[in-house]
Amino acid sequence: MAETGETLSYIELDRRSNQGAQLLFKLGLRPGDHVALLMENGFPFVEICWAAQRAGLIYTAISRYLTPGEIAYIVADCGAKVFVTSPACEAQARGLSGPILFMTGEAAPGFRAWDAEAAAEPETPIANEFAGRDMLYSSGTTGRPKGVETTLTPIPLGTIHPLLKLLCEMCGLHQESVYLSPAPLYHAAPLRFTMTAVAFGATVVIMKSFDAEAYLQALEKYRATQTQLVPTMFVRLLKLPSETRAKYDISSLTGAIHAAAPCPVDVKQQMIDWWGPVLIEYYAGTEGNGVTIINSKEWLEHRGSVGRAYVGHVKIVDEQTGQTLPPRANGVVYFAGGPPFVYHNDEAKTRSAHSKEGWSTLGDIGYLDEQDYLYLTDRKAHMIICGGVNVYPQETEDVLIGHPEVLDVAVFGIPNEDLGEEVKAVVQLRDPARANKALEAELIAYARERISAIKCPRSVDFERDLPRTPTGKLLKRLLRDRYAAGR
Repeated sequence: MAETGETLSYIELDRRSNQGAQLLFKLGLRPGDHVALLMENGFPFVEICWAAQRAGLIYTAISRYLTPGEIAYIVADCGAKVFVTSPACEAQARGLSGPILFMTGEAAPGFRAWDAEAAAEPETPIANEFAGRDMLYSSGTTGRPKGVETTLTPIPLGTIHPLLKLLCEMCGLHQESVYLSPAPLYHAAPLRFTMTAVAFGATVVIMKSFDAEAYLQALEKYRATQTQLVPTMFVRLLKLPSETRAKYDISSLTGAIHAAAPCPVDVKQQMIDWWGPVLIEYYAGTEGNGVTIINSKEWLEHRGSVGRAYVGHVKIVDEQTGQTLPPRANGVVYFAGGPPFVYHNDEAKTRSAHSKEGWSTLGDIGYLDEQDYLYLTDRKAHMIICGGVNVYPQETEDVLIGHPEVLDVAVFGIPNEDLGEEVKAVVQLRDPARANKALEAELIAYARERISAIKCPRSVDFERDLPRTPTGKLLKRLLRDRYAAGR
């Protein structure tokens, strides 16, 4: 752990994860069953993921910043038979029904003691051990999170996903490496890269939470060689005073992987100027249907690109005609020939993500240049990326429309220097004369009582009418463009 220097050896991880796997097996879980966990960054998080991994189970890590209702929905939707949390997350986990409830550390009433029960189990592997994997949730256009369904095949426990292996090898990760993980482990990339670095045999240093100067301190202290970040972290690092940035020796760093949100060209240029050509960017989704990758040398020759396809083949498709578009023409980004995926319990959403040819899309807009480098020019339909976290506005709109004063509402992202984007709401009131600062504050508080803070508007503006077509379709782009004008 970066902040405390507390360590967990490989032999201890092996012992504890074996005991966890034995406990899960004893409880009746078998390969393909689901486990859910809700906790802060720490050794128990990693131990439980490895316990599920080596028991052939599917594990779902849940954001600790979701509301109890959102957490309960994910636990029910994934069909978790066991749920493990920590004392820090007790309030959000209380009241869950369905799975067997465990808590690490000192268990609160209503929860079984994970540490004590696991410690009583054998330290040897379960019989017929093979690898499980994660099933993480990616929010859908309906606002409800959707799991990307996982199909298990009996592969050896040490097998590393080919894409993750490729990315790790591209940034030079090996058994002697030191991988620094500064992000919440419930996100797909931090969890998967941490698990992969362990599978490589590297030293993994986990931060409890990201702080720009503390991150630089950890880079220097642990002589980190690889790391994984999001562009918001770059912004916060660059905002440190120049004397602070110059104070730390980061010369050990040979590979910095980044994704999750588009990185502004000037931000990335400044990071390359500071850190050298160690940045590796990839474009992909939790769905795993395709991947593009670009290193720093390529990026300097194709500024703004997210790279060329390494998994699948990129097709740019006209949304109206369905025709494949030529270089430099904007259209919907599809992957052809990539791995198939299914949204758990949502056939309609799965169908909508696929073309008649069987190509699949994450819903982004972009174009290819003449050398097949991909450039993204818009986001998934109406999606907001706030500090690297995907926020879909439909759920926020659904909450705000329930307020008695609200007649119509549009929620979208507006530029934010620190976070990339922030959530903005524009509201049409039943009585326009009621528009004032007090009502703005009331609407924000109303949303915060019902959904997680990251999904709530930071500000609310009022309009007499929102732009809709005669068929009722909200022309959200007209509003978004207005706020983006001149930025």
